[in-house]
Amino acid sequence: MSKQDNKTMMQYFEWYLPSDGTFWNFAASEAKDLKKNGIDMVWLPPAYKGSSAEDVGYGVYDMYDLGEFDQKGTVRTKYGTAKEYETAVKKLHAAGVEVIPDVVLNHRMGADYTEEVRAIEVEYNDRERTEGEEKTICAWTGFNFPGRKDKYSAFHWTKDYFSGTDWDEATKSSGIYRFAGKQWNRETDPEMGGFDYLMGADLDTDRPEVVQETLDWGKWYFDRIKPEGVRLDAVKHISFAFYKHWLAEMRKHCGKDFFAVGEYWSPELGRLTHYLDATEHAMCLFDVPLHFRLERASKSGGNYDMGSILNDTLVKVDPDAAVTFVDNHDTEPGQALQSFVDPWFKPIAYALILLRQQGLPCVFYGDYYGIPSQNVGPVAELPRLLALRKQFAYGQQIDYFDDQNIVGWTRQGDGDHPHSGMAVLLSDGAGGVKNMDMGKTFANTEFVDAMGRCTDIVTTDENGVGLFEASGGSVSVWVTKEAAKTVI
Repeated sequence: MSKQDNKTMMQYFEWYLPSDGTFWNFAASEAKDLKKNGIDMVWLPPAYKGSSAEDVGYGVYDMYDLGEFDQKGTVRTKYGTAKEYETAVKKLHAAGVEVIPDVVLNHRMGADYTEEVRAIEVEYNDRERTEGEEKTICAWTGFNFPGRKDKYSAFHWTKDYFSGTDWDEATKSSGIYRFAGKQWNRETDPEMGGFDYLMGADLDTDRPEVVQETLDWGKWYFDRIKPEGVRLDAVKHISFAFYKHWLAEMRKHCGKDFFAVGEYWSPELGRLTHYLDATEHAMCLFDVPLHFRLERASKSGGNYDMGSILNDTLVKVDPDAAVTFVDNHDTEPGQALQSFVDPWFKPIAYALILLRQQGLPCVFYGDYYGIPSQNVGPVAELPRLLALRKQFAYGQQIDYFDDQNIVGWTRQGDGDHPHSGMAVLLSDGAGGVKNMDMGKTFANTEFVDAMGRCTDIVTTDENGVGLFEASGGSVSVWVTKEAAKTVI
């Protein structure tokens, strides 16, 4: 798992993007500005054909169709054509932005035909408990991809390669049906009695043919698109051994230890650390526990214990494995996992992930551009925080998480980045001041608040210690007067 020193990633999509096929072209047009504004990596949405032209990418139909074949009533995907996708990737690469595509290997949807299969229904909240007797159902499990006509791959999916589904076409009834002779993966998240099944036709990763097909596709995709890494969807729903093996084989094929981050959606830190241990740290994970702490703080009316905000988070216990984020496509308004951080707290939250040494921060597209369909505007302070990270967030870090209301840290700068170094103060309640050490390099130095919240000048003493200020419910980032003149 390659380390991403001081890089910044952006989740480059949100759920409600228009389904007009123009997105790849937009991404291409933004490539240079993204790099200029401090974005080094973009996590792009699933690029392959979903079950409709409106599919966001998680209703996976044909992974070999990047918007090239007339299937599911469309040639393009929601985001555009295969040619436009490849052009966007090339433009991003030319601008110096790494491409991290979303990879969804857990399930398939939008099958071409049904098959009769013996199955037994299981309880929704406990997948180990059955309901009723084994019976024959009519399942959407046949995928022969008639529009592609076996170009790139002749593999066809049938009932033999799935372990269960959630719809019986014969009776038009929903449920969770485990196919006869199959078992759910033993090593998955323990929620729901074992959370192998998520949606659609669930891949049977106990079948060697299934594992091989995912590898064959991965090699084809990497050879064609040449991404710098992957974002792996729903890792807690697939046998923990699967991605350990898949990533090892893919890295062997590519000849490099490329970056990977997994989505293990759980607020419980122990679940994430267990997964990292089980996979021998084959990937990073999104710091879901931190997200929920940020959300709770934003909804606590200024009464959250800010001194504890990093407690029981992945970035605190295993920072090299943590991809920190404030919100994403699943947490935004109207989604199943809605837990959107309140707008007033967003600048504080972003300062917490962007201006510290630990973790790889991931900025959300919806916070950068806004979410017009939900009447959510962009976070106005985000461009400035990105610029401050890129220019000045370097050097030794000293933490001051010693108060329930006002917390902060200093970065003491380094010789490789002119004017680098900063003092950061956050407050979720009333404002105040805190003595913080910038180091003797900054002795008798004047600092100003680059966020413009505080207007006074702070002058450090002969040891580089200053009495820095934060206004109520905000973030202040103190840089030298000379540095403030150079902020992009």
